Amino acid sequence: MKSVNWRSTAVAVLALAVVNSGFVTSAEAGIVATAAMVRTDRDAQLEAIHAQLNRAEVRAAFEELGVDAASIDQRIASLDDSELAALAVKMQDAPAGGDVFALIGVVFVVLLVLELVGVIDIFKKIP
Repeated sequence: MKSVNWRSTAVAVLALAVVNSGFVTSAEAGIVATAAMVRTDRDAQLEAIHAQLNRAEVRAAFEELGVDAASIDQRIASLDDSELAALAVKMQDAPAGGDVFALIGVVFVVLLVLELVGVIDIFKKIP
């Protein structure tokens, strides 16, 4: 009984494989222009930059500085490919909110130098 179920399953799988082998599709190849490939890369970079710039806090910061959103879009559109690629890389690599630890370190070093010179008296001596 088990061999009959196994045989019927094997026959069904093989029959399905034979039927599907008749539906093979062919692939077509063609020459792709370099401009089309470069344009796709430029579009992807533009989308990445606009995704960063369209955030609410970025737009609010631009409005505080008096920069119009339309002028930002015009300036980004006028960038050539190398400038656009550099901007996209810088925006991806830039830390959100800046490098806080470096800022804290610089402030500490400045306070330490001012203390050693005698300009300020933050680190008071314990009597």
